[in-house]
Amino acid sequence: MTSRDVVSVQRLIPSDPEPIFALLDDPSGHARIDGGGSVQGARSGGRRLGLGDRFGMDMKIGLAYSTLNTVIELEENRRIAWQTTASGPVGKVVGGRIWRYDLEPVEGGTLVTESWDISEEAAVSKPFVRRMEGMTRKNMAATLERIEALVTTTD
Repeated sequence: MTSRDVVSVQRLIPSDPEPIFALLDDPSGHARIDGGGSVQGARSGGRRLGLGDRFGMDMKIGLAYSTLNTVIELEENRRIAWQTTASGPVGKVVGGRIWRYDLEPVEGGTLVTESWDISEEAAVSKPFVRRMEGMTRKNMAATLERIEALVTTTD
C-alpha cells in the first residue's frame, strides 16, 4: 500500500455519532447521502448491517452498473467499512476498494472521517481508479455535508 492508496476527508458534524452511524449502516439510505450522485439505490436495505453482511447497490456513472459490497469492519457508532466489487464474473477482476467511515466523538459533535482505500483494488482496475482521486475527494466532502444536513435538520 502506498500513501496514494488512501484518500480521506473529515468534517466536524454537530451531532452525536448514533444518528450518523444509523445513516451509514442502512444501505437503503446511501443514495440520500452520496455526494457524487452515483448511488441509485440499494438492492437490499431497510436493515442494519452486521460484520460480514453483503449488500448490492445500483450505480450509475455514465452507464448503469451494480456493485456487491461486504462489510469488513464494524464497531457500533464508531466505524464501518465495506469492500466493493463489481457484480457477477467481472467482480473477479475489477474492484476491491474499501469505503470506511470513522466517527470520533469530540467537543462540539462528531469528527467524521470518510476514507477511500484502493490498496486492495484489482491490479487491472487500479490505474483507472487512481485517476478518480480528485473527483472522489470532492464527492466525499459533499457526502459528509449531506450527512450533516440530514442529522442536524429538525422537522
